[in-house]
Amino acid sequence: MKYAELEKIYHQPFFDLLKQARNIHETYWPEDEVQLCTLLSIKTGGCSEDCSYCSQSARHDSGLQTERLMSCESVMERARAARENGSTRFCMGAAWKGVRSGTKRFDEVLGIVRDVSALGMEVCVTLGELGPDEAVALKDAGVTAYNHNIDTSPDHYPNIVTTHTFQDRLNTIRNVQDAGMSVCCGGIVGLGEDVSDRLKMLEVLSEFNPHPESVPINSLMPMPGTPLADSPPVDVFDVVRLIAVARIAIPKAKVRLSAGRKSLSDEGQALCFFAGANSIFYGDKLLTGGNPSVQRDLALMEKLGLVPQQPDRSLQAPHPDGDRERMPQGCAVLKP
Repeated sequence: MKYAELEKIYHQPFFDLLKQARNIHETYWPEDEVQLCTLLSIKTGGCSEDCSYCSQSARHDSGLQTERLMSCESVMERARAARENGSTRFCMGAAWKGVRSGTKRFDEVLGIVRDVSALGMEVCVTLGELGPDEAVALKDAGVTAYNHNIDTSPDHYPNIVTTHTFQDRLNTIRNVQDAGMSVCCGGIVGLGEDVSDRLKMLEVLSEFNPHPESVPINSLMPMPGTPLADSPPVDVFDVVRLIAVARIAIPKAKVRLSAGRKSLSDEGQALCFFAGANSIFYGDKLLTGGNPSVQRDLALMEKLGLVPQQPDRSLQAPHPDGDRERMPQGCAVLKP
């Protein structure tokens, strides 16, 4: 979907926008289901990248304690607990620039993936940049989705990260899709961007072919010691509008109400669900930040009549035209 159309949709009167988004949501997602995802940092801190929002960067004096790759036994303990609490997707993140085949740490990650996959949950990982061989290896080990956010618009991206390019992100996404994995790809609001940056980000996402399987919408959680530590909070109505436009632009994707939920009221979250969000991170902690308690989430879901979505181990990425070789105009940037 092109920017001009997204801009027109976004700037509708608020209730008109919600009505349009809700109609599309009910067409493609008729059940009152929410995907419950648990996120675990399996290797924390010490990252060589300079992402200005991230406390895990070794370039920022955030005070975060660096931790090595968790043992498989420790990860499995957390994965089993997540499954028992109702999570259907287990997401594992490692603070690396990327991974390479043949290295000890990548082999260890593949072993962890195989064991978690055996629990019957959807398995998502975010490990930084991937080449074609690494993507295939992760798919073969049992990864169902790979998270690699584009964060913001191509124009604003260099203001946020300088140690890799926007095109580097797209190259990894292309490798993931070529390997047959679904892509989990979204962005962050509150990075000093304006509305046009948010819509240009959605323009890029909506032109992926195939579309992302899920689109996380994160609100910046300012971390001490990072360049964005003093960033002001994003208005909840701006978050709701972005979720609504994401639902309209990428109707078959799960739209995940991600980081920043702890600062949202129940009423604010309810608006997000009404606008088209149907996935959340579930559990008391994200990679390094806080999250609403399990009890609060379950209570809110009960109030709203929402139920957990069952896992889908045969995930197929949503696809706009049924023929991935027919790349729509504007997707040339996806080619490495």
